Amino acid sequence: MFPTLTRITFDPLVMGGKPCIRGMRVTVGMVVGLVASGYSTADILKAYPYLEADDVKEALQYAAWRSEEVEVTLDAA
Repeated sequence: MFPTLTRITFDPLVMGGKPCIRGMRVTVGMVVGLVASGYSTADILKAYPYLEADDVKEALQYAAWRSEEVEVTLDAA
């Protein structure tokens, strides 16, 4: 099921349409990458004071949802 996203935005004029945090030039991938590298939410908020804890949480929720997607090959008839 698709999560309810209120903080993840998609705009072709911002970061080439990549999923971003609240229209800012901060991508979900960057936030998830920081978490994967061992940074805590507190560390991220200190480095990026314009972010909020819920931004980090929703970025992780979005990434988790995307990782569960399944690609299906359609037969060309």
